[in-house]
Amino acid sequence: MKQFDAPENSLGSLDAKAAAALIAASSDIALIIDSDGVIRDLAFGSEDLSAEDCANWLGQPWAEVVTVESRPKVEALLRGAVTNATPSWRHVNHPSSSGADVPLLYSAIRVGSKDHVVAMGRDLRGVAALQQRLLDAQQSMERDYWRLRRAETRYRHLFQMVPEAILIVDAATNKVLEANPAASQLFGVNAERPGSRPFPDGFDPAGTEAVQSLLAGVRVAGSGNSVRARSADGAREFLVSASLFRQENSSLFLVRVSSPRHEADLAEMPGKRVKALLFEVVESMPDSFVVTDLQGNILAANSAFIDLLEMAAEEQVRGQSLGRWLGRSEVDLNVLIANLRQHGTVRLFATTVRGELGASEEVEISAVAVPQGQQPCMGFTIRNVGRRLSPDARVGREIPRSVEQLAELVGRVPLKDLVQESTDLIEKLCIEAALALTRDNRASAAEMLGLSRQSLYVKLRRYGLGDLASEPER
Repeated sequence: MKQFDAPENSLGSLDAKAAAALIAASSDIALIIDSDGVIRDLAFGSEDLSAEDCANWLGQPWAEVVTVESRPKVEALLRGAVTNATPSWRHVNHPSSSGADVPLLYSAIRVGSKDHVVAMGRDLRGVAALQQRLLDAQQSMERDYWRLRRAETRYRHLFQMVPEAILIVDAATNKVLEANPAASQLFGVNAERPGSRPFPDGFDPAGTEAVQSLLAGVRVAGSGNSVRARSADGAREFLVSASLFRQENSSLFLVRVSSPRHEADLAEMPGKRVKALLFEVVESMPDSFVVTDLQGNILAANSAFIDLLEMAAEEQVRGQSLGRWLGRSEVDLNVLIANLRQHGTVRLFATTVRGELGASEEVEISAVAVPQGQQPCMGFTIRNVGRRLSPDARVGREIPRSVEQLAELVGRVPLKDLVQESTDLIEKLCIEAALALTRDNRASAAEMLGLSRQSLYVKLRRYGLGDLASEPER
């Protein structure tokens, strides 16, 4: 530490106020501490510290307004000041109401005849913020580095394991920079010294010219169509494609050499996957799905149709006529087939399906004919609508309540039953009309209908009309 050579001459008679101003100006915060280590006065050279409630430190021991790990540093600063040791700087943290500690760099020196110690502090929050930013940047660089390392590792594994020949070629010199094992085996490239051979090499003259034209076009446009080239001995044919990319101010070709058959297999794979997915969907769908030949004999069916027929396996229905379980007879299937031959599609055909164990379900059928293809066929989607139908619309012993409900029974019940139910419906409607016209005067209604009152009451009970619980039968 270098002291002033002649402080009496250079500073003159410096009074207490001037010394206080000098101390406050030379530090961000200055503390006056007595011999007991208690803060008796303080001054701010930084307005930022005034917002940290530092004024509350007055009257408290210096060691009590710092964090626990900083207390030994405070005690060492006070001991050094009392013993007039060479001043040193210590990093001390103060707790803050905002939650983050306030870092200060302190140096302490004893002044005056009362053994008071002046502790001058420098605000380190700006330095700490820079350090934190530097640490965050370093951590970000580390994460990016390891992310790139992992990406490079995956690229290397893919580059080595892909069965196609892949080459990295310098666009300026056409020298092979990298080659995967498939390319090394195909073109005889030395994996340790790939740049010893130019590209294209290993093709016949026509193939070499085609590949050179491809590279010239890619060099200008960035990409180009694949070209076919034969090996030098003419025994094998290849499909060569290339693309251009830049790396470290240099242009490189990514060249891919594959077999045309392999390309055809790759082109077919998406279609095969879609067909397999479609088959899984049809097999798992809740509605029944059946494929028949053009005569209605079952070729295939999904699980929902097997369950609807109360059967155990698809083999039990394959080859059987769909009409065996459809409708009341073969009529429904014949109607469906006739419409499919004429229009190609049928939508929402209402009928019933009978199970092997006697259960009968109301269904709607939508169908399509596929006369073209390797095997002409018809497809039927069968949806169970029994739960959707209202109880009054189902076939049963209850009388239909409207003409529309009566029409729904056509094709489901015999004509004899339909005539009887039609008669009952007309009779019920006439009684309801007579009661409405007579304002529920049953004697007048009976006279209007040409019935005795006793016959009218019997029919009212039969059709559930009127409240007859409290009225005796006459």
